[in-house]
Amino acid sequence: MTRLHHNRNWKIEVFGREHGIPHFHLRWPDGRASIAIETLEVIIGNPPTIIIAEAREWAEINRERLWSAWHELNRR
Repeated sequence: MTRLHHNRNWKIEVFGREHGIPHFHLRWPDGRASIAIETLEVIIGNPPTIIIAEAREWAEINRERLWSAWHELNRR
């Protein structure tokens, strides 16, 4: 697991040994979600509006970093 970003309300992580479409994990105090790297669509979970907006903004700027982490941790 690699934590790529965190602030006081949420964090973004990428795990190894994952399956399915490339995604990252968004965690906040009351829940978690999986977000597709390519489209930034929520795959699983129901994040609060402000948290998903902030996370998508960060992910858009840092998409190359997300792809790099995914490929590094999920080599097949």
